[in-house]
Amino acid sequence: MQLTKAEEQIMHVLWSLEKGFVKDIIDKLPEPKPAYNTVATFMKILTDKKFVSYKAYGKTYEYYPLISKDEYSKSFLNSFLGNYFGGSFEKMVSFFVKQNDMDLKDIDELMKYVKKDIE
Repeated sequence: MQLTKAEEQIMHVLWSLEKGFVKDIIDKLPEPKPAYNTVATFMKILTDKKFVSYKAYGKTYEYYPLISKDEYSKSFLNSFLGNYFGGSFEKMVSFFVKQNDMDLKDIDELMKYVKKDIE
């Protein structure tokens, strides 16, 4: 399941915090700060999507991620590869090499990074 840009922004904050209350999340978001109710609504959506859960302290909730940043990144990349490059990593790398006019040193570094992750 994919996150919207706003949901992903909130998840990045929650991943960095590991757990937190709505106020903690708002404090880490860039200016202009969203309203408390806006972030609380997104936390409800993320809970419904099973990305986040919470521990209740009366009417206050401390949220924590149910999916790690690495798990989401892997899922997102697999979806991205499937939707735009027919599931082919080689086609994706070729596209970025052409679009970014990468030199051999950059390509070599990319391949070392990928090879390290595969091993």
